[in-house]
Amino acid sequence: MNKKVLWIIVLVLLVLGGEKVIKVDNEEVLSIPSPRIFQEEAHEPLIQKTLSTVLRVIDGDTIEVSRNGISEKVRLIGVNTPETVDPRKKVECFGKEASRFVTDILTGTSVSLEADVSQGERDRYGRLLRYVYLPNGTLLNKTIIAEGYGYEYTYRVPYRYMNEFKEAQSSAKKLQKGLWADGVCE
Repeated sequence: MNKKVLWIIVLVLLVLGGEKVIKVDNEEVLSIPSPRIFQEEAHEPLIQKTLSTVLRVIDGDTIEVSRNGISEKVRLIGVNTPETVDPRKKVECFGKEASRFVTDILTGTSVSLEADVSQGERDRYGRLLRYVYLPNGTLLNKTIIAEGYGYEYTYRVPYRYMNEFKEAQSSAKKLQKGLWADGVCE
């Protein structure tokens, strides 16, 4: 199926609402929950969440996990943190703090990973694109933004929690949290 046609179908299904399943050659390739997913409390997966053990934090928006015994790098959807490991760039303001924040939260834990069909399976560097849930159900991607360790990041197309993440950033800015505090990154 043409990628453009698939996106049109996804958008139409989201507008129409209700649980929809798209099948190609009798194989389910896409399941779209009803629009209630966009409410604050509803974090139903588009694709079933998978439990993974955190191996290490690479930086504030990238981690490495063991998933079914295989090591995978995971890029968190919808959040960007200041750079700390890109060899082409200097360490950016508040980057070390963001990495430390995520490391403190994830050290020694297992997380649930949730895909978002709007973002694809992997980024151009081969990293899995996922939402990361802590054992207590907290969405890490949003927490990083809400606490001021990163900012909302939309790559090409809107994603499932985009509005929530933008609201979290507005709140962090208003409360001058983290990188939004006066004089932190001038």
